[in-house]
Amino acid sequence: MLNNIHNFFNAFGASVIVPIMIFIISLFLKVKPKKAMMCAFYAGVGLTGFSWIINEFTPVVTKIVRQMVNNTGIKLPVVDIGWQAGALASFSAPIGLTFFVFGLVAEFVLFAIGITKVFMPSNLWNNFGFMIWGTLAFYVTHNWWISLGLSFFMLLYTLLLAEIQADRWSTYYKIDNTTVCALQNIVQTIPAILLDPLWNLLGFNKANLTPTAFKNKFGVFGEPTTLGAILGLLIGILGNIKNLATVAAWGQIFQFSIQLSAVMTIFPLVTKVFSKAFIPLAKQINQERKQNKNAKSGIDLIQDSKRWFLAVDDGVGYGEPATIISGIILIPIMVVIAFVLPGNKTLPVVDLIALPYMVESIVAITNGNILKVIANGVIWFSLGLYASSWLGSIYTNAISHYGAAIPAGIVLVTSFNLMAHPLNAAVFAAFISKNPLWISLCIIIYLVLLIVLRKYRPQIWTYLNKMAAKNVQATSSLKASTKE
Repeated sequence: MLNNIHNFFNAFGASVIVPIMIFIISLFLKVKPKKAMMCAFYAGVGLTGFSWIINEFTPVVTKIVRQMVNNTGIKLPVVDIGWQAGALASFSAPIGLTFFVFGLVAEFVLFAIGITKVFMPSNLWNNFGFMIWGTLAFYVTHNWWISLGLSFFMLLYTLLLAEIQADRWSTYYKIDNTTVCALQNIVQTIPAILLDPLWNLLGFNKANLTPTAFKNKFGVFGEPTTLGAILGLLIGILGNIKNLATVAAWGQIFQFSIQLSAVMTIFPLVTKVFSKAFIPLAKQINQERKQNKNAKSGIDLIQDSKRWFLAVDDGVGYGEPATIISGIILIPIMVVIAFVLPGNKTLPVVDLIALPYMVESIVAITNGNILKVIANGVIWFSLGLYASSWLGSIYTNAISHYGAAIPAGIVLVTSFNLMAHPLNAAVFAAFISKNPLWISLCIIIYLVLLIVLRKYRPQIWTYLNKMAAKNVQATSSLKASTKE
């Protein structure tokens, strides 16, 4: 059966499976069949658009990054080859496929009994984020239950974090009753919340570094299209710093400038198409809530204990100006940090293009304050470099064991997007230790946080909105949400 599931998903892929799920969910929510069909099509078109852009742009970015690396002469043994190898291995491993089947059932059950207010099955493709950690654990421990338990536990705290930031995410990205719920990207909620008082103490909340501020201050030079060209020019120069006297170097520099400008222009357009898949569903959720309240208006979104959220793909937020700008700025920063960070063995390369996905929760919680996003990213992803360095040999051996190809000439590989996360690495370490004390401690911390969330969810959301409002770019929608 597991092999049949593997073959099925390989044959159809995310651009077909996800629209089918969206169509089914739309009908379940009583969306009209014609509209449900269009939701499904928009999801498929959006995912295909994302895939085309990233697949075309990734080799371009990778080439520039490798040139930056070669210019330094520094060699790091653990090389980031992208998340795709990890996804392939997780769908090829029995433990991964087992979680995919029973994890999907668990996601329905957890939502039905109220453990979570996030409906995860709508974003089932990102389950490979849980599957890869279970696959690594099974390779290390050969213990089926420990490995499967790790994947399920990671699902639990992912749903917890997704609900904590759900109101803030849906407010910032302007799609009601939705949130992102991918393990590899949701844990950034933690530094975004914990470090915010420090950034405010340093005055970062007063730094008006937002796309709107750029546009107001610099006019056409503040537009994402122009900013993309400028950032592309700077990154291109860094990648050709030793060859600036050659025509070929400047040809590559200007080509990369236009290519990055194109990505920052086209991606938001694809994002708008993809968002159309979820807007009718979000409206239908609101409609049902109003009917349940026997009122047409006046429902307090913060206080409503019945409010729930649809998990959506991170692609919905990728093209938002503050998100994509912050992610692109972090590309050269993380390469430099990888060189100078003492004890680091990881070279981030291919997954650097995933940085906009990785900062979405930070962007939402800081209300688009680019300075805070970069500061949080530098600290969290620097710790993540240590995590992926430690996991290098485990990850390499596990994914190669389950059929992923390792590029010639590279000894150890990683995925910056999947592995460079301190919390996930710490939980992984606790479970593979097989020590009941460490595993129990993880579970106890989760249960305490779950109880706190269930009891104080309105207060948590209000606090996050007040945090976001302290940034100078607070929007009218945010102010309205804070008053509720």
